[in-house]
Formats: sequence, C-alpha cells, structure tokens
Amino acid sequence: MSRVVKKRKLDKSRQDRLYFDSYSDVTIHEEMIADHVRTSSYRNAILRNSEFIRGKVVLDVGAGTGVLSVFCAQAGARKVYAVEACSIAEQASRIVRHNGFQERIEVIRGTVETVALPEPVDVIVSEWMGYALLHESMLNSVLYARDKWLRAGGLILPSRAELYIAPVSDPVVEDRLHFWCTVKEQYGVDMSCMSEFARRCIMNSDITVNSVSVEDVLSHPARFAELDLHSVTAEELQVVRGRFRCESFGSAAVSALCVYFTVTFPCPDMQQVLVLSTSPFKPETHWKQAVLYLDAPVDVVQDTVITGEVSMFPSEESVRHICIHVDYTIGEQKKQAKTFTIPDWSSDASSDVQSAAVALLT
Repeated sequence: MSRVVKKRKLDKSRQDRLYFDSYSDVTIHEEMIADHVRTSSYRNAILRNSEFIRGKVVLDVGAGTGVLSVFCAQAGARKVYAVEACSIAEQASRIVRHNGFQERIEVIRGTVETVALPEPVDVIVSEWMGYALLHESMLNSVLYARDKWLRAGGLILPSRAELYIAPVSDPVVEDRLHFWCTVKEQYGVDMSCMSEFARRCIMNSDITVNSVSVEDVLSHPARFAELDLHSVTAEELQVVRGRFRCESFGSAAVSALCVYFTVTFPCPDMQQVLVLSTSPFKPETHWKQAVLYLDAPVDVVQDTVITGEVSMFPSEESVRHICIHVDYTIGEQKKQAKTFTIPDWSSDASSDVQSAAVALLT
C-alpha cells in the first residue's frame, strides 16, 4: 500500500542555518579559491577599479575566507567590512591578520541583514552567484546591503548578470538509454522493456549541475534575462522570466536544455568591461552549467527552431532553492512544459513543485 508523504516547508531560520553550515567546511572554500576563472576575475576587477576603491569604504557581503576583502585592501581601500554569517569568519580573521590588514579589514560575524555598520559604504563587492545564478538566493542579501548601506552613486562589483539557454545533446544519456536494448545480444535476456523506466529515471526533473562539452551545444545560446544590480528589486527576483529562440546547427537529438550565466564588472577607466562567464564555450568554472533534461530526446535538423519561455523562482519548501520552469516548442512539435528543481537539504523526495509553478506563473 502506497503512502503519500507531504514534505514540510522549512522555516526561515532552519533554511538559513543549513545554508550557512554548508560553508563551514574547508572543501567548498577550496573549490571556490581554486576556481581560477572566478578568483582571478574578481581580483582583476577589483584592481582595475582601484581608482574608485582607493581611500574608500568597502562592504564584502558573504566574505567567506576574506579573499575579496584582501583584494580590496590591496587596491587601497581605507576600510573593508567583511560580513560573514558562518564560522569560516574565524579563518577569515586569521587570514586578514596573516596578511597584515587587521587595521583596515574588520571581519564581522553575522548576516548583512542583522549587522550594524558604523558608516555607509562606497563599494559593495560580493561573490553571490549560485548554480543557475540564483540558487542559494544570496543576491537578496546584496540588494539589502545596497539599499541600506551603499552611498548614492556607489560601486557594485559585479554590477550586472545575464542568463542564457541553449539546446544540447548528451551522448552519455543516449548510450545509457540504448544500453537496455543491447543486453539480449550479450547475455540472451531481452531487457529492452527497461528502456522506458531508464528514461524516466535519467531524464527526470532534477537540475543537473554538469559540464557541457562545446560539441554537444546544438545552437547559438539565447539570452533570456538580465539583472542590473543597481536597480533590480527583491520583489522582481520572485520570478525571473524571459523568452528565447534558437535555431539548431544540424541534425542531432536534443536531450536537454543548458542554462548558464555571466556577470559583468564595470571598469570605468577602460574601454571594455570585465566579464566572468560560465558558458560551455569558455574555460570551466566550479558552477559548470545547469542541465535540464527533457522527458525524451527530440530529433532536430539544420535550422530547426526551438522557442520558449524560462521562469525561475524560489522553491516553496526553501527560498534558497531555485526552481526552473520551461515552456518550449521544438520544431513542429506541440508545446511542452516541465519544472525542474535542485534537490534540497530536507528531504529525499521532491514535493509537488508543479502546483507552485502554476501559482507563480499564472
């Protein structure tokens, strides 16, 4: 006898505790610092803006180990407030002292929503991006800090974010789906009836974080959303949506859609801005790409049109977890819809996100 278990919504304090606890171990910080694209992009952006940082007050939101705070001190900041909610703040204080910046960098343990700063700030720096950009919902804290502490005309690093989508093939998935049709030839037992079960298991509703190979991208990516950190509001982040249109490069099977992001750092004294990209066409980062598997692969040919709309919104169970809903049409097929989630901290089973999608998208 089956039993339906309704997953309980996590209260805000428990959501935050689980989130901050995940940053208390060295592994995640090692991964982020070792991400050369990420760390060097921030270092270059801060140093290129040294003219606007020198002698100014900086707020580092979610400072972690404090590496961005140290970069700002190296760029000449008069004072840096490194705000960090989890216990890694103790290590950040040690790193600050070890580098001789204890007079200019003050590590403050707490959330940016609860701490009190002694003065407004001229610059906000933060590495707030999660998987598919908005997972973890840390951007809300940056916006809170912007509205409460940033002086008019102040600098935000990074200042803009963009979201892209592209159809992709996945040869590994194709091989796994085909595998069950090969068992009879190898062992004399016909297991082809497993193919449908395998398809449901593999091409599920999870947001899969994985590296997509350039050769598996089937069209030019389409930008579907842009966020200006100087003007976007927390209310607007409740549903980030946009339309897309792609045309396939050639004959292939579309097995998934790939979502990735870029963030842009202003460099007022230079002609070109600095862009940190998580595109499959750029060097790999620890964010990789968010892969959204369709219910079944769809064959396309040269110039097949793929259109749709993407909507991103917080999960009902935990506001720090992102859901992605996609309405899409491939070629002459009827419009399809699917909602994807990243499995959360609190349950092995995903709750009924479809109802949340309907409520938010209608």
